[in-house]
Amino acid sequence: MQPTDKPVQSELDAAREPVKDPVREQPDKGQSKFDLMLVSFQKLLRRGAITNLTKMLGKMHPADAAKIIVHLSSPKEKRTLFELVKGEGPRGQVLSELDADSIQQVLADVPAPDIAWLLKDLASDDVTYIMGVLPGALSREILTLMKTEDSTEIAELLKYPKDTAGSIMTTEFLSLFEDTTAQETIRRLQRATDAEHVFYIYVTDKDEHLVGVLSLRQLLTVPPETPLKNIMTPDVISVSVDMDQEEVARQVARYNLLAIPVVEKDSTLVGIITVDDVVDVIREEATEDMLKSAGVTEEDVLASSSIRAARLRLPWLFTNLFGSLLSGAILWHFRYTIQEVVAIVTFIPVIAAMGGNVGLQSSTLIIRGLATGRIELADVWTVFFREIRTGLLLGLACGAMLTLVGLAWHNQGFLGMVVGVSLLIAFLISTSMATIMPVVLKRVGVDPAVAAGPFVTTANDITGISVYLSLSTALLSYLK
Repeated sequence: MQPTDKPVQSELDAAREPVKDPVREQPDKGQSKFDLMLVSFQKLLRRGAITNLTKMLGKMHPADAAKIIVHLSSPKEKRTLFELVKGEGPRGQVLSELDADSIQQVLADVPAPDIAWLLKDLASDDVTYIMGVLPGALSREILTLMKTEDSTEIAELLKYPKDTAGSIMTTEFLSLFEDTTAQETIRRLQRATDAEHVFYIYVTDKDEHLVGVLSLRQLLTVPPETPLKNIMTPDVISVSVDMDQEEVARQVARYNLLAIPVVEKDSTLVGIITVDDVVDVIREEATEDMLKSAGVTEEDVLASSSIRAARLRLPWLFTNLFGSLLSGAILWHFRYTIQEVVAIVTFIPVIAAMGGNVGLQSSTLIIRGLATGRIELADVWTVFFREIRTGLLLGLACGAMLTLVGLAWHNQGFLGMVVGVSLLIAFLISTSMATIMPVVLKRVGVDPAVAAGPFVTTANDITGISVYLSLSTALLSYLK
C-alpha cells in the first residue's frame, strides 16, 4: 500500500514553485475555504507534488481529508491521496469517514491483509460499515484475517439488517453487575480502554439483562462501598436491535441522550448507539427524504455515468410523462369548450401550477412532521382539518386576485369568478390529497417521502385542470 513513485523531475518542478498553504490562505469572495483546499490538492496532484501533499494531509483532521478525497473527480486521484495519509491508524480513520463509492474506489486494488490491518484499531460500528460496503467475498476473507474475538463480533453485527439499530451499534461499551460497588466501578472505568465512549454506566443482572443506568456524576457523589443497584435509575430508555435507525434517532433526540443502549427481545444488553452515529443517521435520513421528494435517490446522486443516472431517473419521469399525457387528453376532451371561449386557455397553466405547489407544500409539511415525530398518526385529523382551512384561506386570497385579473384582462368578470372558484376547489382538493396520502403510505409501510415527488404534483395538476374545465363547460353559456 505504498504510494506510486512519481518521476523525480515532477518533485523538483513542484519544489521550485511556491506552494500556498490553503489552511492559512484567505478564500476569494464567493469561494469557501474547502473549495480553496480542494483546488490546491487538485493542482498538486496534477504536478505530482507528493511531498507537499503528504505534509498537507499530515496537518488535517481525518474527516477533512476524507471530504477532500470524496470530492476528487477520478478514482486514481482518490487512491493516490488516500495512500499518502501516513500511518495505518490515521488512514483507517479517513477510510471510516468516506462514502460507500469512495471506499470501494480507494480499496479497489488493496489486498485483504492490508485492509484488515487498516481496520484493526477502528470501532466495531465503523468496521461494520466498511465491511458492509465491500464485496461479500472480500469481507469474508478479511474476517478470516482478524483476531478471533474481533471477527466474531463483526460477523454478528453484519447479520443485522441494514438501517437497523443493530447495524449501527457498537459493542464497545461499559456494563457492570448490579452488586458492583462504586469504588470498584471507578477502578473499572480507569481500565476501560476498549470502551468507545463512556457517557453512561449500564447495569445488568447475572443474566446480562439491562436493569439500570447511571451517570458518572451519580457515581462520584456516593460512598465508595455503595452498590450500583442502590444508585442506578431502573427505568432505562433503550431500543431493540431491529428498530429502524430513524426511530432510534428520534428517541435520542426526544430524551436528549448522549448514547442509547441496544437490547435483544429478552432485554439482554448487546450494544450502544452514540450521539455521533445518530447525527449521521439524521443527516442520511433527511437527505434521503429530500431526494425522494424530488424523485431521485442517493444512488442517483453518486452515479458515475450519465447513462446510469438517466436509468435511475426514468421511472419517476415516466410518472410525469404519463400525467402530462393525461392532462393533454383532458384538454382534448374539453376542446369544444376552449374553442367557444378561447380566453379559458389563459388560466390553465395558473390552475395547474398553483394547485400542484399548494399540494407540495402540504405534503412536505406532513412528511417532515412524520419523519421527525412531531406529527403522529393520532394527529392526522387535526392536521387534516388545519390544512383544509389553510387551503381555503389560500384559495380565497388567490381566487379573489384571479377574479380581478380576469375582469381586467379579458373584460369578463364571470370568467374571473370561474377561475377563482376553480382555484379554490383545486386548493381544497390538493391539500386534502397531500395530507392524506403520506399518512396512508405510512400505514401500509411505504416511505411517505415518495408522496411529495412527481406523483403528488402530477395528480394535483390533473385534478386542477379537470375542475377548471368542467366548471367552465357547465357555465359555458355565461362565458360567451
